[in-house]
Amino acid sequence: MNSVNTSQVPYMLAMDDLDPGELRASFGGFPSGVAALCAYVDEQPVGLVATSFTVGVSFEPPLVLFSIQHTSRTWLRLRAAPRLGVSILGRGQADACLQLASRTRDRFEGLELARTESDSILLGGASMWMECERHSEFTAGDHDVVVLAVTGIAAAEDTAPLIYHQSGLHPLETATGKRSRP
Repeated sequence: MNSVNTSQVPYMLAMDDLDPGELRASFGGFPSGVAALCAYVDEQPVGLVATSFTVGVSFEPPLVLFSIQHTSRTWLRLRAAPRLGVSILGRGQADACLQLASRTRDRFEGLELARTESDSILLGGASMWMECERHSEFTAGDHDVVVLAVTGIAAAEDTAPLIYHQSGLHPLETATGKRSRP
């Protein structure tokens, strides 16, 4: 059994009255990918950005998930789409991410979009694309957890993902190169 240097590990964790700002900053220290979830709803493009996106929830059937605040008006519109396009944003897409997350700008102006036969939207320049259907949804605190069934997938061989870490967007420098396949 390896010993742990206790001077580097806090033995008393604050449990009472967690400060929301401190909690957000601590959670922000965990890097995550950035996913754009988009589709046409009533012939209008609708999309949002999620940094709470998780792949590999299940391989049989293939499932992914994300969480979204109860207050999201965009999700209320987007959840009506039969399928969603999921684009895992690539290293050069920080500006596109901010645009898609904007509440005041046209979220899609000038972006390279591909419309699928089922009206989902995929973004050019991403590191991975999926088309998904809503599998299930449940309440978790002030968010909803949405599980999606993957119906199609493709990956860009040489595009590293964009990472959200400590309230900023960063390219993942070490993830370039051809992906290995079993």
